[in-house]
Amino acid sequence: MAANADKPDLIDALLTHSKRSELEAFLADLCTPAEIKALSERWRVARYLDAGELSYREIAVAAGSSTATVTRVARFLKDMPYRGYRRALDRLRRKKT
Repeated sequence: MAANADKPDLIDALLTHSKRSELEAFLADLCTPAEIKALSERWRVARYLDAGELSYREIAVAAGSSTATVTRVARFLKDMPYRGYRRALDRLRRKKT
């Protein structure tokens, strides 16, 4: 079976959680603490990049990540067609206003 064969099912499972506590419980079941930490780190980097106030090196220090992670997140935030980071950042920004 292909590695991504279950990806649609996983996405459907994620979408079933409408409450923060439900999604937290699902992620705790699904991911190791290290995996959750890595996902959280990438999201933190994306928020720093979106703010546009720090260099990649400064973001790496502030986020507790590597410059390689900062570069990877920046590439996906700015250059890749998926726009997942951008969409989430924009939606959260609109939600706060």
